[in-house]
Amino acid sequence: MKRSSTSNGSPAIDDADRDLSEQVLAAEQDERRRIALFLHDGPVQSLSGVALMLDASLDLIGRGDLEQAREILDRALGRTRTTVGELRDLSFNLEPVALRDHGFTAAVDALAQTRGREHRIEVSLDVAMIDDLGERTQAALYQIVREALEEAIRRGPPSRFEVAASAEVPGTLRLVIRDDAPTERRRRALEVLSERARTLGANLTLDHEADGTTMVLELRGQPTRD
Repeated sequence: MKRSSTSNGSPAIDDADRDLSEQVLAAEQDERRRIALFLHDGPVQSLSGVALMLDASLDLIGRGDLEQAREILDRALGRTRTTVGELRDLSFNLEPVALRDHGFTAAVDALAQTRGREHRIEVSLDVAMIDDLGERTQAALYQIVREALEEAIRRGPPSRFEVAASAEVPGTLRLVIRDDAPTERRRRALEVLSERARTLGANLTLDHEADGTTMVLELRGQPTRD
């Protein structure tokens, strides 16, 4: 078994803290680059195609060929609906509406169900108590769960993914994330998760075993909703 951990430690920023911060910044830059490429190669190209089809339809209508114009308009409508779906999914991943409107449980459940169906992952969630925390804390914990799930998918994907929150010690949130993906987490992914936990003021511990990985996050004195 291998174990790694982080803690609140001293408020002074040392070289290790700077390295971890740089890892998070690099990961965020990679994410922005991925989104830019997705927008350029996906929705932008798709909408450019729709514009060409609309131009062709107008030309056909002007020439009185209504049947062919209708066929092209049908294709343009179908492509537009597909593009709207892609943009809706992107928006959800960046800032889930469910998280803002319905809380942590709804957002994580929607994420888990979507990714679970795509990769045939059995998902187990017990996180209702997190809905009582502050919005910023919920958003930070959501990103940690999302990154843990995506990283497990990259390694596996796993057949099971479990997230459970408890408060065995009063005033302390304990969030346990387990997966049975076959190989160890990548170092960079671990560093990003650890830095996210540190900036939240939480301790993060990871256990690597033959049957998967268990991540335990402990957050003391977490803020509640106003």
